[in-house]
Amino acid sequence: MKIVHAKVEQLPQILNIYAYAREQMKKSGNPNQWKDNRPSIDAIKEDIRQKRCFLLVEKDVICGVFAFMIEPDIYYRAIYHGNWLNDGPYGVIHRVASSGQRKGVLNDILDYCETQIDNIRIDTHEDNRIMQHLLEKRAYVKCGIIFVDDQTPRLAYQKVIDKKHN
Repeated sequence: MKIVHAKVEQLPQILNIYAYAREQMKKSGNPNQWKDNRPSIDAIKEDIRQKRCFLLVEKDVICGVFAFMIEPDIYYRAIYHGNWLNDGPYGVIHRVASSGQRKGVLNDILDYCETQIDNIRIDTHEDNRIMQHLLEKRAYVKCGIIFVDDQTPRLAYQKVIDKKHN
């Protein structure tokens, strides 16, 4: 398995993965996180342009897609019903999706991102019980609630990696 930057010519495959992920979310009791128009094609194109859209590739097959950036996220400025673990520089993971062809995609994404910076933030919808479970299993701490661009709430998580014990 390798992680590579997405290219614009891979957009059709990326859109198919997001469509598959939306269907899986609906089937698992999470019909509202992305609905039928999220993530938007404009957001995905911008992620590709900014080199923050990544693909998990195994044997030349795209198994997953995610956005990752090491920069402040405007939606993380305000957190409600809690606090971030710290105010240091952090990486942000967004728009995680699997093609369904391989198990453990989120773990691979987290493994990769945790090697890039020792402070990670990520959010998910309150109905996305699968993501919540997997994040908590990986020692991500639920810090509070943030609101994304369409003003819907998301559960905000953070993990600070202790490099001394790795």
